[in-house]
Amino acid sequence: MMKRGSVVVRAGVRYAFTLAVTISAAGCSPSPITSARIEAAIERTFANLVELQVFRLGLPRVTAPDFAVTAICRRQTSGKESGSGEWTCTLVWQAPDRRTVRDTFDLFVATDGCFTASASGEGLGGPTLTTKDGRKVRNLLYAFEGCFDTT
Repeated sequence: MMKRGSVVVRAGVRYAFTLAVTISAAGCSPSPITSARIEAAIERTFANLVELQVFRLGLPRVTAPDFAVTAICRRQTSGKESGSGEWTCTLVWQAPDRRTVRDTFDLFVATDGCFTASASGEGLGGPTLTTKDGRKVRNLLYAFEGCFDTT
């Protein structure tokens, strides 16, 4: 009888060890959250928001590709080049008046590929803007959210 209990204990230990190795290996695999994926997502999201904001402000129509947004994103945690957490992205883009603009955003990227971006500084005018006719509108570029595919 003792022998049978010993087999059950060994099987339980083997299962626990296999589970621990599997979890450990999963944690060591490369993250699907990379600067390239974040850059592509924030470029697209930002350009679409600029197009919408230009419309809301009553400015002449400009389409998202006309803004030529380019992003450079880096992890804020030293030593890691991928993964969820805090990132900083610098966006270089063409304003509606065709001048080149550079803005920096602090991002928090979740494990599901969704991010929240907040403007660093006041270069984008703060959380609200005033239209030509005096209306106050939310500044869509000051803080926004987006997602990208992690598969």
